[in-house]
Amino acid sequence: MTERGRNQDDSQGSRIVTGCIGALFVVLAIAIIAVADRPTSPGALFAASIIALLGIDALISAVRATRSLLSRIGPLP
Repeated sequence: MTERGRNQDDSQGSRIVTGCIGALFVVLAIAIIAVADRPTSPGALFAASIIALLGIDALISAVRATRSLLSRIGPLP
């Protein structure tokens, strides 16, 4: 994924979008815990932890200018 000899993940716009998506996933994980009927149930905790980990990874990847796990999943059908 190079564009004129440069990696697309290094562009500032890509990093901003990745950071915003990561923040959205972290907020979504908090919302899952907040609105769950039983927030300590294993299903809610598992879903929230997976989504939070993906969000934190995206935030860290935006700072480091590397590809996040979300971007490696690729386009889903």
